[in-house]
Amino acid sequence: MRVWRHFHKVPIRVLRISKRRNIVRLKRQMLKVKIALAQEKVETKAMLSTYKRYTKRDASAEEMRIANQQFVDILKGLGIGVFAILPFAPITIPIMIKVGRMVGVEILPSSFVSDKKPQKRKN
Repeated sequence: MRVWRHFHKVPIRVLRISKRRNIVRLKRQMLKVKIALAQEKVETKAMLSTYKRYTKRDASAEEMRIANQQFVDILKGLGIGVFAILPFAPITIPIMIKVGRMVGVEILPSSFVSDKKPQKRKN
């Protein structure tokens, strides 16, 4: 009888563990998005202050270059935002990101791109 109870409880335990693992994975992903959005917010505020100083002729060329890069990031975010409201967005956006990387175009803002590149296995 003890063996039967063990076999009966194992699938339930596996389901609980996998549910907990998925919840932790989701929380980690949401924290990554939160951190990336906070970084974009800081960079956008810096961009706006640089543009404000540029109107007074106080911004350097390097600051303007950084501000223009941030402006391009904002436009990238707006471009993806358009696709977020379309049907099947959870399917189409990852496909667009993958195809864009294959072609050599990065469509995600810089704060959402991880600097880690997958290492190739040596045979």
